[in-house]
Amino acid sequence: MLEPKFDTCFFERYAMVSLATLLGEHYAHLVNRDRPDLQDEEQSIGIEVTRAIRENKNVANALVNEMAGEDIKEVNAEDLRHINQSGYAYGLGDGTLVGRNEYEFWSLALPLKRILEIKMDKVNNGFYGDFDEFGLFVFTKEDLDLDQIKQTIAFMREKQAYQNRLYSRLFISQIQAMFDCDLETGQYKKYKVSREQRRQFYDEAIKSGL
Repeated sequence: MLEPKFDTCFFERYAMVSLATLLGEHYAHLVNRDRPDLQDEEQSIGIEVTRAIRENKNVANALVNEMAGEDIKEVNAEDLRHINQSGYAYGLGDGTLVGRNEYEFWSLALPLKRILEIKMDKVNNGFYGDFDEFGLFVFTKEDLDLDQIKQTIAFMREKQAYQNRLYSRLFISQIQAMFDCDLETGQYKKYKVSREQRRQFYDEAIKSGL
């Protein structure tokens, strides 16, 4: 039996299955490519997938376990070794942590704000090519409340107001729930993700990478 590999594409495939299952036909024909990570050329959809979590093995451990619909203790050291060798950085990479109480206006942890800024700059500069619909899918371990979701949407809408290329959709995955945020209207919808669905997403993401 082949060991599962938590490479960079694992998260992209997990996002791809999540979108197709939760949001239906519009995202059912995405394929895993590069720049951006998920593409549907026929519908001209491009979606970049990223993570905004603290650089901490326990956080990485908890994230993958939640994705698999399992308890935290069930991901072992070998699984974490695969993650840490994948070349994907967690959070800022310099140990910087800014908590909600320490950051007056922006109540989200700094890794999320920083990754949003980086990705918005890249899409505007043409790094991800030209698509009619750009989406950004972000995995996070932050327990964002509805006010923080609204704040995130407002932040992106304000920053993108004068951009030539921009994200029209933001997907925030807290693993047990996913927010589909329409950056054109400012509206959002929350989708709960059951344990059974998480196991399905995990299994499909693993199998397609073997």
